Amino acid sequence: MHHWLTGTFAHVAASALAVLIYVLTTRAAQERRAPASAIAWVAALALLPYFALPLYLAFGRRRLTRERARARTLPAHRPHWAAELLASLGMPAAAPARTRFDADGAAALEAVLALIGGAQRSLDVCTFILGNDATGQRVLQALAAAQARGVQVRLMLDGVGSLLSARAPLRALRRSGAQVAFFRALLERPDGAPRNLRNHRKLAIADGARLWSGGRNFADEYFVDRQSVPAWLDLSFTVEGAAAADAADRFERDWRRARHLPRLPPPHQRRTDSEAADAAQFLPSGPELPEDTAQALLTAAGYRVRRRLLAVTPYFVPDEGLQMALKLAALRGVQVDIVLPARSNHRLADLARRRALRDLAAAGVRFWLHPRMLHAKVVVFDDDLAMCGSINLDLRSLFLNHEASLLFYGRGEIGWLDRWIQARIGEAQPYRPAPAGLGMDLVEGAVRAVAFQL
Repeated sequence: MHHWLTGTFAHVAASALAVLIYVLTTRAAQERRAPASAIAWVAALALLPYFALPLYLAFGRRRLTRERARARTLPAHRPHWAAELLASLGMPAAAPARTRFDADGAAALEAVLALIGGAQRSLDVCTFILGNDATGQRVLQALAAAQARGVQVRLMLDGVGSLLSARAPLRALRRSGAQVAFFRALLERPDGAPRNLRNHRKLAIADGARLWSGGRNFADEYFVDRQSVPAWLDLSFTVEGAAAADAADRFERDWRRARHLPRLPPPHQRRTDSEAADAAQFLPSGPELPEDTAQALLTAAGYRVRRRLLAVTPYFVPDEGLQMALKLAALRGVQVDIVLPARSNHRLADLARRRALRDLAAAGVRFWLHPRMLHAKVVVFDDDLAMCGSINLDLRSLFLNHEASLLFYGRGEIGWLDRWIQARIGEAQPYRPAPAGLGMDLVEGAVRAVAFQL
């Protein structure tokens, strides 16, 4: 009996300590969590403290030391509501830009190789995945050729996304004089950051003035058809203008974090100009920023949109705030159409999305299931705003990953993305909700609450 009481007391003390650590670290970092996530962590820490506490300390936190944001000076006229919102969050301003979208994977590969081939002074490239395949080799060869002609080349890979990348070509690239860095590699010296905060940005920047970006990683499946398996449907684009300079500034900050170099002060801010006919705005999102910028924009858009909201995303696991905004938009008569792959490359994501699909479909949101793997991330709001880049409509993209998208205010760019989405809807089948049994509902809830927080 004595041993039993001692063991029980020790377990209760460990549980209390684990929950206290959770409360203190969450409050100190001012981390906002979805209720389901918070409940899941507290329950796990209370019931399994010896297992859950190390897991939480390694993967459960989601905030870094945050950057300071300088106050923005807005023009005398009222800008677009999105530009005004992002200015209040300290984001780069909207400005005129020249944009060219890639029609397909072949055009996308040609565009990024042309950008690399045209660089004269510097090349900064960031990707989550660098394939050990023909596409990865072509990109590395192009970077090596740029370095050989005197261009300063920097390649940044995510420490987890690059685990399967071939190391020999990277060593050869280094020997050519290029610099290669791994963003938060698993075995690097700790910097106090949780290990689950990944860099999911896709950026190729030439001379700080031309940007290629979107949803594509540098691997075959994003660009080329393979043995009767078509390439994934994705989106990418080339932009010239201030948005490219803003992306270059963000790359520099990520590079310094990856190389443990001194941080830069907040950037000088310019006036926003969302009224230009071709305005674009660089939108970074991530745990290093003062606010969850993408989630704030999308949630606000759900309440601001008046006529329609079109979206394509490979993974759909919205937080409660975004889900409610979409639901209320549909209930007040907004046409909400969301295109998803019928079966994505992540089975857990397909399982985790089911609750949200049933709830939103009952409110009038129309979901379209596409037969091919869709990897594009794009949202069109009415006729005056669109977002395209690396940000998925899921918890990991909105709260954990370092992400980047562009906002487009020009009618030409919005119209191009609108037509692209409408074409995907024409190829898809409507989603038909089916009730879930008790067991499946519990499984879906567990996957949603836990798997996408790690």
